[in-house]
Amino acid sequence: MMRENSPNRRALSPLDQAALERLALRYVERFATTRARLIAYLDRKVRERGWQGVPADPMSLADRMVALGYVDDRAFASARAGAMARRGLGGRRISEALRAAGVGEDESAALVPMIAQGALAAALRFAQRKRLGPYAVTAPDRAMRERHLAAIIRAGHSFELARQIVMLAPGDDTALKALISGEEDFCDIANP
Repeated sequence: MMRENSPNRRALSPLDQAALERLALRYVERFATTRARLIAYLDRKVRERGWQGVPADPMSLADRMVALGYVDDRAFASARAGAMARRGLGGRRISEALRAAGVGEDESAALVPMIAQGALAAALRFAQRKRLGPYAVTAPDRAMRERHLAAIIRAGHSFELARQIVMLAPGDDTALKALISGEEDFCDIANP
């Protein structure tokens, strides 16, 4: 196995505009991404391999990929938010993940109503996955209930919603149905 600094390892040639474009196309072909992530990737590649020719401009290349429709921040944000909600994560965690991915405020703000509409469904999905509240096997004591509450809050849900779910007795379908019916817009985030 060759090590990175091995004398037998072939040095990569510095990038030029054509090579940078090929890297960008390959990246957007393989990964759903945002404009900011594409720029960061291209900047990293230029730093790693060096540059020859006219100064590199990853921003204009990323803008071109957006104009061609290869990169769409709004579609990326919608898909990522839907996937995270289906996993049971709440609005706060979704917003943090979108911000970390470089999604702009406008795109994130457009998703807020959809995320809020599916908050109860996502929280219940998380509780079911982790066997909390009405999905628990046995009734938790106070310390365990506090841990369950903390887990739901860390998943990005509000304290009030987490408290309502944790206070439900295991297997209490009547209380669970009452919680669901008390929410006017209980639906799946992927199908608003």
